[in-house]
Amino acid sequence: MRLVARRCRVALAAAAFLAIVAPAHAAPPSPQARFRQAGELARSGDYPKAIALYEELAASGYESASLYWNWAQAATARGAQGEALWALLRAREIDPSDRAVQREIERLREGANLDRAEISPEPLAAVARTARRFRLDLVAVLLLLVSVGAHAALKWQRSATRLASVAWVTLVLGLLAAVVPVAGSIGRPTGTVVRRGAPLLDAASPTAETSGTLREGEVVPILEVSGNYVRVEDSSGARGWALASDVRSLVTAPRRAS
Repeated sequence: MRLVARRCRVALAAAAFLAIVAPAHAAPPSPQARFRQAGELARSGDYPKAIALYEELAASGYESASLYWNWAQAATARGAQGEALWALLRAREIDPSDRAVQREIERLREGANLDRAEISPEPLAAVARTARRFRLDLVAVLLLLVSVGAHAALKWQRSATRLASVAWVTLVLGLLAAVVPVAGSIGRPTGTVVRRGAPLLDAASPTAETSGTLREGEVVPILEVSGNYVRVEDSSGARGWALASDVRSLVTAPRRAS
């Protein structure tokens, strides 16, 4: 009996130890689980925590149009109009074919009293989105491969008129298709002003003087980056420096908080 009792005590002690230690060694929740958690936080009205979780997911590389769509809804409910517009524009960068995102962008743009040009200051950015939407890079590669194959076959069948036409037509079409993504890649990077009354500074320094303010929700070209500051140009042509936290990039994911 004593042996049985001792074994029971050992088993109970081991179970208690595992109950304490196991949670510390449990696998961290998956990105999908954290995404669902963020949605639950937003539905319960805890928008700051939901947004913080969306930001953490995006910074870790778990980006999707759905994530930014939900982020925009939480930011709208919180009254952060510029942040909501940025999130939707970022969603459009990831999935240019999503019409629901485009409609929501237009609704927020009108609500912020912004012209279309104020959220699309860089024409080549639209060219790049078109290239991504229709996968023109892949189309160009396929057409050029067909052209190479047809030109190679012509060496064996020089009298094949139809094959010659295919070779040259696919070459021209492939080059034209390649021009679009190449042109889009040379456009200036842009960012969205996410803070109301964001100051435009005369230098990239904490002691810089304010030379103006940026409009919340406006998209501005990013001309230069220096530490935590970005040099931008607003729709009126005014140039200056702004905090990178006030002007969020549309071409890169949010950075992890240091």
